[in-house]
Amino acid sequence: MASKVTKGFLILFWSLFIAGIVAVYLLFAAIANGSIGYMPPVEQLENPIDKYASQVISSDGKTIGSYAHSSDNRIFVTYNDLSPDLVKALIATEDVRFAEHSGIDAIGLFRAIIKRGILMQKSGGGGSTITQQLAKQLFSPSADNFMERLFQKPIEWVIAVQLERYYTKEEIINMYLNKFDFLYNAVGIQSAASVYFGKTPKTLTIEEAATLVGMCKNPSYFNPVRRNERTRGRRNTVLDQMQKAGYITQAECDSLKKLPLKLHFQRIDHKDGLAPYFREFLRMTLTAKKPNRKNYASWQEQKFKEDSVSWETNPLYGWCNKNKRADGEFYNLYTDGLKIYTTIDSRMQKYAEDAVREHIGEYLQPQFTREKKGRSYAPFSRDLTTGEIDTILMRAMHQTDRYRWMKKSGMKEAEMRAEFQKPVEMRVFTWNGPVDTIMSPWDSIRYHKGFLRSAFMSMDPHNGYVKAYVGGIDYNYFQYDMVNGGRRQIGSTIKPYLYSLAMIEGISPCDEMLHVQQQLTDENGKLWIPRNSNKKRIGEMVSIQWGLQNSDNWVTAYLMSKLSPYTFVRLLHSFGLKGDIDPVVSVCLGTPDVSVGEMVSAYSTFANQGIRVEPLYVTRIEDSYGNTIANFTTQVNEVLTEDASYKMLHMLRSVIDGGTGGRIRGRYHIKAPMGGKTGTTQNNSDAWFMGFTPNLVSGCWVGGEERSIHFDRMEWGQGAASALPVYGLFMQKVYADKSLGYSEEEDFEIPEQYKDPCANKSSESTTTNQENYPSGIDKMFE
Repeated sequence: MASKVTKGFLILFWSLFIAGIVAVYLLFAAIANGSIGYMPPVEQLENPIDKYASQVISSDGKTIGSYAHSSDNRIFVTYNDLSPDLVKALIATEDVRFAEHSGIDAIGLFRAIIKRGILMQKSGGGGSTITQQLAKQLFSPSADNFMERLFQKPIEWVIAVQLERYYTKEEIINMYLNKFDFLYNAVGIQSAASVYFGKTPKTLTIEEAATLVGMCKNPSYFNPVRRNERTRGRRNTVLDQMQKAGYITQAECDSLKKLPLKLHFQRIDHKDGLAPYFREFLRMTLTAKKPNRKNYASWQEQKFKEDSVSWETNPLYGWCNKNKRADGEFYNLYTDGLKIYTTIDSRMQKYAEDAVREHIGEYLQPQFTREKKGRSYAPFSRDLTTGEIDTILMRAMHQTDRYRWMKKSGMKEAEMRAEFQKPVEMRVFTWNGPVDTIMSPWDSIRYHKGFLRSAFMSMDPHNGYVKAYVGGIDYNYFQYDMVNGGRRQIGSTIKPYLYSLAMIEGISPCDEMLHVQQQLTDENGKLWIPRNSNKKRIGEMVSIQWGLQNSDNWVTAYLMSKLSPYTFVRLLHSFGLKGDIDPVVSVCLGTPDVSVGEMVSAYSTFANQGIRVEPLYVTRIEDSYGNTIANFTTQVNEVLTEDASYKMLHMLRSVIDGGTGGRIRGRYHIKAPMGGKTGTTQNNSDAWFMGFTPNLVSGCWVGGEERSIHFDRMEWGQGAASALPVYGLFMQKVYADKSLGYSEEEDFEIPEQYKDPCANKSSESTTTNQENYPSGIDKMFE
């Protein structure tokens, strides 16, 4: 009887066992073919990671930024670019038998079931392999409860086995580290190494690699920024595991564990880091869509025309919406892992940003603040009435997000104005960093308008490579890009264009005129009599060169009287000035609004034998696999004849060697061969300086957000005092850095017959006291 019971029990046991095995087999088969739960298609398993941030790379090989959706800022890195210590730390800590299993570690799984599931030991360890964790990262949504997570496990096991079939162990490690979210928008090991240590994954030390691997357990709990000591303890646990696995010796482990956890934390944010204005300009350019007039405001007719021309003629403009991937879809800047190789030099970019900060933030802004201190109209011009100031501030209020939210909620205008007058907690800009304070939104608008703005760009005049691009003083607070987005009056920096036309028409730098007030009549018969702040040599004969050297309005008007305004405007467009320009005689004193980018391109003509070069921002684009998918070349056009170009070079050099640009020599002690021009517009609203050497052409603008925000006195408001110093500081830094390859010994290549157009004529000395500037230099009107 007993034997029958035993036999029956055994039959039942083995039947149930076999049935269980069959059930498990059927369960996993059903999961594998997608009958139960979600099983990703084969295509996804073959290419499970297809979304990566695109990188912006400088000409000297530095990654200066990236473009990504905020939740998935991954930058692809290959296995060969990983530190061996990083791989060892990961395997030792997360999956010591990684090389032996095929996706599921049976020993680890049973250990976890017994110790954690049955014995309830929290220290029993987990059963998930690296491959299973990757499967979870790639294909498992967040579970809302324990049971839902329990049902996800078998699906992850199947996916893990499938991943092991499709990929090598190295590829699985690489995918895992590329996918993991290390917080602070640092998704993937490339971003994490940069954010926490300012390094690439390959250059991480053992303890740094252990820190990042330790975060994989729970990045929020082991956050090295907020919980340094806790994370250090977790790092040391990883080091112990590495020693236990035989990757490091006990002595190495003990030594490394004593080290403090030091970070070089740099949060990833498109508003921070080098060249934020440039990166935003590049993003907008690459993702631009084909212009449609209905998408432009009524006052944006000129913008629509320019964008339409760019769409047809500029390969970079709208590149993502002009070019398709192999699958027929347009490129996505945020998910396709592109590598965008730019012409920006990270060192020169830093020097440019530093030069703006040093002069504007540390020197010029304090002068402006002192001048306006205690003035009821500050920071505006004394010429404005209280009503005009209120109108400007009201317009600014209407452009704020706070106002839009209030209006959307149904508040009336009077109520919104009252809310803007109430003090609230806020963070405001200062040159020493953001400051938390209590201020009314209305006062904060006025406060921020009190900061002078600046823009600077530097470019190689031969190939158009843009080396430095500073669109403003701080992208976090002032996001309007004044290099390519904004246009301001250019004042006397327009004069070299008029002088160029004069040279083309056969006038010589040595030709002379009587230095007296000029009277011109426009085509409507209206008399135009320009004023002149230059009081030198009135009633004497002066040369054309002397006129440009001293930025003299009467000499400029004299040349305008000999030339056609229509011809002049056509030449201005040849120089690359894109806006509408009225062909009137007064245009010769700089009334057109022009961007810094256009001006730098235009002045490349003078350094490049009459050939103007379009700015080139990107040299090539690679896909995520390193294949070059786009190349970009320089666009040039001839503007001046050879004869005219050398005459202009001679005169513009005299501006630096003895004219309004003399501070370059006297104050900044730069001896390099150089040409340039200062410029100041009406009431000191805009200050300019354009400068060029044989291999660099640069431009700087300084002014207020509103044209009515400016210095009351010419002493600080003129181009020689406001804009020139930024250029001077930048060039000092460039020449001091020998690794850049620029030298003060470089000279312009000038044929012998063009070296001195006035060599055989008696003319005025071009030497003046470099620090003795007339009070009205470059002023257009009084």
